[in-house]
Amino acid sequence: MAHLSAPQEKHRLDYQPPHYWIDSIDLDVDLHDSATRVVAISQVRRNGHHNEPLILDGEDLLLSKVAVNGQPWSAYLAEPGKLTLSQLPSEFVLTIETQIDPAGNTALEGLYQSGSAFCTQCEAEGFRRITYYLDRPDVLARFSTRISADKARFPFLLSNGNRTGSGELADGRHWVSWQDPFPKPCYLFALVAGDFDLLQDSFTTRSGRRVALELYVDKGNLDRAGHAMASLKKSMAWDETRFGLEYDLDIYMIVAVDFFNMGAMENKGLNIFNAKFVLANPQTATDTDYFDIERVIGHEYFHNWTGNRVTCRDWFQLSLKEGLTVFRDQEFSSDLGSRGVNRIRNARLVQGPQFAEDAGPMAHPIRPDVVIEMNNFYTLTVYEKGSEVIRMLHTLLGEDAFQAGIRLYLGRHDGQAATCEDFVCAMEEASGRDLKQFRRWYSQAGTPVLTVRDEYDAHQQIYRLHVSQSTPATPRQPEKLPLHIPLSLALYDEQGRVIQSDGVAVDRVLDVQEPQQTFEFTGIGEKPVPALLQEFSAPVKLDYPFSEAQLTLLLGHAQNDYSRWDAAQRLVQNWIHQAVEQLARQQAPAVPVALARVLQQVLQDSRLDAALRAEILTLPSESSLLETFNQVDVDLLHKARQQLLRSLATAMQPALLSAYRSCQQGWEGLSAEAVGQRALAGVCLQLLSLADPALGDELVACQWREQSGMTLRLAALQAANQAQLPCRDALMAEFEAQWHHDGLVMDNWFRLQAQTPVAALTKVRGLLSHPSFSLSNPNRTRALVGTFCSANPVAFHAKDGSGYAFLAEILTELNRTNPQVASRLITPLIQFQRLDNDRQQLARQTLQRLAGLPDLARDLFEKIERALSQ
Repeated sequence: MAHLSAPQEKHRLDYQPPHYWIDSIDLDVDLHDSATRVVAISQVRRNGHHNEPLILDGEDLLLSKVAVNGQPWSAYLAEPGKLTLSQLPSEFVLTIETQIDPAGNTALEGLYQSGSAFCTQCEAEGFRRITYYLDRPDVLARFSTRISADKARFPFLLSNGNRTGSGELADGRHWVSWQDPFPKPCYLFALVAGDFDLLQDSFTTRSGRRVALELYVDKGNLDRAGHAMASLKKSMAWDETRFGLEYDLDIYMIVAVDFFNMGAMENKGLNIFNAKFVLANPQTATDTDYFDIERVIGHEYFHNWTGNRVTCRDWFQLSLKEGLTVFRDQEFSSDLGSRGVNRIRNARLVQGPQFAEDAGPMAHPIRPDVVIEMNNFYTLTVYEKGSEVIRMLHTLLGEDAFQAGIRLYLGRHDGQAATCEDFVCAMEEASGRDLKQFRRWYSQAGTPVLTVRDEYDAHQQIYRLHVSQSTPATPRQPEKLPLHIPLSLALYDEQGRVIQSDGVAVDRVLDVQEPQQTFEFTGIGEKPVPALLQEFSAPVKLDYPFSEAQLTLLLGHAQNDYSRWDAAQRLVQNWIHQAVEQLARQQAPAVPVALARVLQQVLQDSRLDAALRAEILTLPSESSLLETFNQVDVDLLHKARQQLLRSLATAMQPALLSAYRSCQQGWEGLSAEAVGQRALAGVCLQLLSLADPALGDELVACQWREQSGMTLRLAALQAANQAQLPCRDALMAEFEAQWHHDGLVMDNWFRLQAQTPVAALTKVRGLLSHPSFSLSNPNRTRALVGTFCSANPVAFHAKDGSGYAFLAEILTELNRTNPQVASRLITPLIQFQRLDNDRQQLARQTLQRLAGLPDLARDLFEKIERALSQ
């Protein structure tokens, strides 16, 4: 293994309050492309009785001035990453003047240029790139900000809070001042300067306050901002209705920018968004884009209370705000749309990439214990599994007690930096429930396995469920303790009806708390079929020996949408596993006659929502299937899945064609019904193109010609790309010619190129020099390189290691320019534990080469070190 010089680890249990508090900070930011001047005047006081120096964080800053109480201060030492001030009074005014280079800031942290605009990204530790400061979330200060800039280039100067003044300066410059009345950590600071199109609206809160709403987009994109504004108003109304939470400033602003490492940022009163999650009209955005915009707009708005008014004491508590707010945005989407379909989408994300994270070298609890680079812990575990932990609390406590706990938590900690323990304590007190064992979800890493076996005593009419739980060892956590797991189940008879036990329908949640437990149901007149883990009631893997007949019954009759979908997933997984084994023995896999029959029944069941049918008919991805094996040859996995797709498509072809034509009668508009019809049509079109390429070519070309909406046009392209239809190249060229000027739309094109089943790496390498592509733009990089590595496993995990070599080249460049994006791209390379031995060795060798890079960024160091140590 290559030697890695270890950056310093940070441990949760080492937390200490700061030696000093900062009560307020006045920022004066004079914007220039390469020489922005920042003057920070802070009110500072010592925390307790001590003589410790004040150590401020700072990166890539040119220090110009240090003063205390207005007098020059010489008792300081500026070193890489910090500024140490000594001999300080107990309370003082600290003035620091620095100079920064936004144009040269390719890391996109702190203050940087996005296109022609200035913007900031300060979470998690970006404020230290603006000025020297206590860059930690438990230091809450009141911010006032004065921004000055060239008026012609930057007519809009925005920051947190409410506008307090503006004026003209010499040489064509102007200034605007802002004041945020609420104390906040510096990671919530925001600044934007630019020339935008502005969409204005307002919202009247339940107490009668009028809030101005302002949405800023690049020039020419105003026609794509309406859905985001409507989503914001829906979010504000929903939070008042469901959680009783009202917005608290006079203005709420959203700015869409092109260059952004994250999806969006909840800065108090001034949300900065990746344009991907703002801009939409039917010609440029898919139904998925519309859904994601509504979801992410809601998520960032909901942070106003769960993240901003109550923030995190330290970054180990990140799930305190993110897990809770993801739960809230999921509930928002479910209340506004299909709860069943949304639950399936959430479960798909957890069961695929999050379970992979749990099984990989970066496995960590939702409240991590140790980190090197905090940016590496903005993970699916913290967000999505964190949300599942909140959902389990909601399941165990019920809506009323859960809401009482939220009220207690927010009331008790408003204006404070809190911990996960503070949240659980509030839930415990409000509900009267003992949550001591439940707390282990916050401290244990890995995916628990629920092993369920059953027996039926016909003579005594007793049905018993034997449940055991275990969690595999993870890095630094070899031993696991039993968790409190809510197991939702229903029992069905052979006709698909819910069985009663002693006169009560068996559809309930069981409390699994011991390593082994038995649950007994009396008065059961026949052996039931259990629907286990309904609603995906816990983020666990379920081990139960379902028969094909049991899964077929659940797929056809379960009252819970998730249970129907899960039954289909298990039927597919079972066939795939058998097929891989047969292919390894050079045998032909069996024809999936029974599976085709039951999926066709779903397709033709008009009682089911079209969107639900589309979800059930969508096979698990190769990446998700990879996680169901202990070890597998990805070539065989790819071959098995492709064979299953073609076999199902051929067997179901008449029904697929009939369903596809039926969908065309109701797929116009943005109603839930129309969205579902388009989703089902897209699935049918892809399968039809695999079953009969000539027919697929005709249908795809027709849909492409006759439809102008992006959802249907992209569905046509996806079908042509996956089946490699004759029309594919011509349609791809036409799409490129029409949209080459629009990066967000072109991301769809780049993703398709990265997923092509033929010569993908050759295409991807060639596209690095495409005029619409830029490695400096995170969206373009994720669309092309990220998709190739994470969504085309048979190409990325090529036996010759060419995919790994390609990613290493990209990472080497990004290590220098944008380590945060590099760290996200490396994930498929470090999760090699499911691969065959030869590929594992190739992955390790690639990581060892990367480990030898000079000046390896902390972001990459941490992931590489953990992978090589596994």
